Amino acid sequence: MKRRFMTVMGALAFLIGAHAEPAAAQQGMVPCGAREDMAERLKTGYDEHPSALGLSSNGRLLEVYTSINGTWSIILTRPDGISCLVAVGENWQTMTREVLELES
Repeated sequence: MKRRFMTVMGALAFLIGAHAEPAAAQQGMVPCGAREDMAERLKTGYDEHPSALGLSSNGRLLEVYTSINGTWSIILTRPDGISCLVAVGENWQTMTREVLELES
């Protein structure tokens, strides 16, 4: 299960990395900046808070921020602390481990 999750997260990071500019432009948010600034902007502007994270094979930190309203954002942070917004959306749903095990 952990291996499958890491594979999915790696593929997600790869696929959405190429679309950082359009997602950020739609939200009127600067696509890259200091991680602390990006996290604060997501918190104060969208009421989004960290809900998941993973470390990619190239040393970047992938973080998912979600709100109780269902909005979500994904940022990738380089080792030097610069984060880039790579995807945003609505209708985020968290799946429990039990649901995931039923699907496998």
